[in-house]
Amino acid sequence: MLALLQSRPDWSGPQLAERLDVSTRTIRNDIGRLRELGYPVDAVPGVSGGYRLAAGTHMPPLLLDDEEVVAVAVGLRTAASTSIEGIEETSLRAFAKLDQLLPSRLRKRVGALQSHVEPLQWRDPDATVDPEALAVLSMACRDREQVRFDYADKEGSESRRLVEPFRLVPAGHRWYLVAWDVRREDWRTFRVDRASRPRLAGVRSKDRKLPAADAPSFVRQSISRTEPSIAAVVLFHAPIDKVTPLLPSHVGLLDAVDENTCRFRTLTYDLDWLAVQVARLGVEFTVQEPAALVDVLRRIGERIDASLRRSDG
Repeated sequence: MLALLQSRPDWSGPQLAERLDVSTRTIRNDIGRLRELGYPVDAVPGVSGGYRLAAGTHMPPLLLDDEEVVAVAVGLRTAASTSIEGIEETSLRAFAKLDQLLPSRLRKRVGALQSHVEPLQWRDPDATVDPEALAVLSMACRDREQVRFDYADKEGSESRRLVEPFRLVPAGHRWYLVAWDVRREDWRTFRVDRASRPRLAGVRSKDRKLPAADAPSFVRQSISRTEPSIAAVVLFHAPIDKVTPLLPSHVGLLDAVDENTCRFRTLTYDLDWLAVQVARLGVEFTVQEPAALVDVLRRIGERIDASLRRSDG
């Protein structure tokens, strides 16, 4: 029953009874037992009546199938290598709890991930982000509420800011806040790792139109003005209609060369990031410029080769 309740929002009593091959009275009794175990099950009004899982005051146990367990394990291992401060220890602790409860057939699969897969770091994180700061800013974006924080620019000069948060944008190992700066009366991009003590101001934000197609595009434009940018051109040996769905539109321009080739042009401040974006597409390519991108790709390839040799061993 718990698996069924987790699979879709609403179930009527007769539907549950038919799927489980029991009476509606048994369904009512089992719903009561689930509630005793801590699962918040709401009754749904209607002719036949029904039930749905609701959010509670604490997290009850989840019922996961084999594929979901492995997916959660992979997600926890990936989270352990992010740039969010404190997330590594928390993720590994959750992974240890999960591993302790696994049946032997799944422990072997998940254990292989833990012992034979090493996360490949493209570069060391240059700044960690306080998860509490992310929580405050994300709530402010959602609830359209002004936020105050202390901010240090790249020269180290500090200032106090009052902003109307719009969106949070992760870019590589950094997090950016797109917001309207109330005192400067302009849209700004803030690096979250440079913002300290964010707190809600208790004032609602106004409706404003962002001067860009979306928040990632605005961040990219802001970075290109403040960071030293590098022009890059990559030739993909595949039709443009195959490559277009694989590349977000805000990362650069894509044009067809012929039926089987297309050219990608972009400006970037981070060749490591660009190398990953190009390599992940699964399409053969030729770097036309800059030569430094070839060096970065070669270095990443050598790291992957070394990791594979260790894994094979």
